Amino acid sequence: MTLKQQWGAVGIVIAVIAATVATGMHLMRNQLFPVTVGSTAPAFSAPELGTHKLRTLADYRGKVVLLNLWATDCAPCRVEMPSIEQLQRAYGDKGLHVVAISEDDFAKEDSIAGFVRHLGLTFEVLHDSAQAVGQAYQITGYPETFVIGPEGTIRKKWIGAADWSSQGNRALIAQLLGLATPRATSDTGDAAQVIPLIPDTTAGPGPGEP
Repeated sequence: MTLKQQWGAVGIVIAVIAATVATGMHLMRNQLFPVTVGSTAPAFSAPELGTHKLRTLADYRGKVVLLNLWATDCAPCRVEMPSIEQLQRAYGDKGLHVVAISEDDFAKEDSIAGFVRHLGLTFEVLHDSAQAVGQAYQITGYPETFVIGPEGTIRKKWIGAADWSSQGNRALIAQLLGLATPRATSDTGDAAQVIPLIPDTTAGPGPGEP
């Protein structure tokens, strides 16, 4: 074997190894780079329901964002939506930006719009029929919600439905907005959800867990 052939064989071996490593990293990307509390929020883009105007995470730079991923056939999504609306009405004019992204792949826009009208939702709704945002955020089901700080860091991740108008969640939003902690109104069962600005590892329960 000539020197040129030897170098060619070495090149093939290196290429095979590189391809194997790349494939392994792709298959294990969720384990290697999990999207959780303390992570930088992944970039996304999706059209706004009705106007089809493309929205991206960059549009909300410097704002506190509640990113909710949901679907019209998701019963828990319907349960939690009114509490998100209450949170929006309480803090929408103070700097909170709610972005609810429908991950419906088969439902038509008219059906999604009907869902929004029926619940009287006033926050921004996007439609991601390709479910690319859900993949980027590594969601495991619906609903799944991320609170993103103004610097772009995920401050809270919650799997399943939650009472977003609870004292704990309102306190978190107020803290991120630099506002006074709101007065407690009632015990909604969402205690232990006041998360400090220093990220922790709490990600909320999975579906079916207490």
